[in-house]
Amino acid sequence: MTETRTGPAFPVDEIPFSTYGSWFCFSRVVAQHARAQDLHLISHQTGLHPVLCLVPVDSATGTRLGATVLATPGMLSWEHPAGRIDLAYQSPDTVRLRGTGTALRIESAAPQLTPFGGTYFYRDPVDGSYVFTSYETGRRYRVTLLRGRVEEVLGAQALGGADRQLVLAGEAGTEEDWEAAIEELDNTRAPFTAASEFDAVVAAVRESFAAFVDEVAPWRLPDTPAAELAAYVLWSATVRPAGFLARPGVLMSKHWMDKVWSWDHCFNALALAGGRPLLALDQFSLPFDHQDETGALPDSVTHSEVLYNFVKPPIHGWTVHNLRRRVAEPLSHEELAELHDKLARWTAFWLEHRRAPGSRLPHYQHGNDSGWDNATIFDPARVVVTADLAAFLVLQLHELADLATELGRHEQAAAWRGTAAETQTAMIEELWNGEGFLARAADADADADTDADDTWTSRSLLQLMPIVLGDHLPEEVSTVLARRIEEHLTAYGLATEAPDSPHYQDDGYWRGPIWAPSTVLIEDGLRRAGQVELADEISARFRALCETSGFAENFDARTGAGLRDRAYTWTAAAYLLLAEAHAGRRELALLTDLGGTLPR
Repeated sequence: MTETRTGPAFPVDEIPFSTYGSWFCFSRVVAQHARAQDLHLISHQTGLHPVLCLVPVDSATGTRLGATVLATPGMLSWEHPAGRIDLAYQSPDTVRLRGTGTALRIESAAPQLTPFGGTYFYRDPVDGSYVFTSYETGRRYRVTLLRGRVEEVLGAQALGGADRQLVLAGEAGTEEDWEAAIEELDNTRAPFTAASEFDAVVAAVRESFAAFVDEVAPWRLPDTPAAELAAYVLWSATVRPAGFLARPGVLMSKHWMDKVWSWDHCFNALALAGGRPLLALDQFSLPFDHQDETGALPDSVTHSEVLYNFVKPPIHGWTVHNLRRRVAEPLSHEELAELHDKLARWTAFWLEHRRAPGSRLPHYQHGNDSGWDNATIFDPARVVVTADLAAFLVLQLHELADLATELGRHEQAAAWRGTAAETQTAMIEELWNGEGFLARAADADADADTDADDTWTSRSLLQLMPIVLGDHLPEEVSTVLARRIEEHLTAYGLATEAPDSPHYQDDGYWRGPIWAPSTVLIEDGLRRAGQVELADEISARFRALCETSGFAENFDARTGAGLRDRAYTWTAAAYLLLAEAHAGRRELALLTDLGGTLPR
């Protein structure tokens, strides 16, 4: 009998412990940049809310034990010389616990109960369970003892400020002193009964994760050592349909970035496409489920809100182009038509609602629309015409033309190609100065002698993003862009502001740190533009960065240290995409015997 794979070990200080489909996790991160001493059950329904604090304690004295926390995809453990506590997910809304030699205190994370907030605690006389009811999440958290004893109960039915807690402990002389279950309930459910032994619960989760890894990253090699952990970040951040998410969704994180933004989802979709095509198509479609009457996508979607105050860049044509080539089975005529019509409405939004009268190019209303919120290109003004937006739109128009051709809509295809050519011509005529692309105030007249104050440049990598057009660009343009991109390349990857810029900041968000999406988009554009050596180097450095510093939201470009949210799914997805492509090139080189030189 083959032993079940345990999966990669990981630090819960950086990556939450959770499971596929669950809306809650276990983490010390209780708010943005805030860490607690002990692990908390954190719910992501209605936002990030710490609900319960879990504290290993001495079973005789009740004093806190400084236990070591260990985590793999199947099981979370607290280890101490006095004993051990294990926790595993039986289902997305239920965890099982067992303890030997060590007790566990479960306490409300909210000290105050008011008519509008906090947690109410009581013992249910129906089944003897203990229930914490959270105002913040609107859910109940039921603790059911399966074996052992409840040693202490404080604050049951208390109002106002109170300690609300219970302690689970075991009977002396048993091999496994106590067992319990914690459920997240929408309302009422029949009393909990254990359908499986604890070890069987752990084995089932391990098998589920192992199957996911084998589907999503079957290509993994010894020189792509972070592939399994990257897959875990995606797998554990996936939530089942609830609230405004009508499909399974991969949150950006089960830390505080617990939303689906309308460009982040594209990278997750691509990373999942080869092994989980249905889940990948769900990721791509999530924001389109909330596309408004103008064709605009929401800025973000999560359990309890859909925000439209900003948009995100139209990288979706680029995504569809790559998604169609990554799924094993060709999409049906109906699926292609649906993709075409979604992209057509999204494109119409930019052409009809984001072009000033007489302008050939669309504009952003704020840096947030670009995804590069505070990039230096937006310092002189926020309502601006930029070349990256035009480039993304050109790619989207080309993909619409390809889709229309496959659907037999030839007149429509010709119209899309014509608009793509017009947009690219305008981008180069109005914004290219021979050494890079300019930005322009959206209310400036491109056909007039523009005042110097109406156009500008910066050292932001965003101004070099038109390289995504690849072989659509004139060679003299792509060659200059490649040279300028090299100026951003540090030992760890592409800095989003040139390191020698006076505006560079180590932790400046989009004013210096390395980000996954810009890396993937630029690497792909360079490769299609024939700048293969530079593309290989960018891929190699970013993969090495993730293998050393994990899957942070972004990274210090000078030191490689992970910054901000430390368990970001689009970073994990970017690693998987680049690692898979690297593995494919390596295999091709071996098969064709290219002089023993393996590509980066």
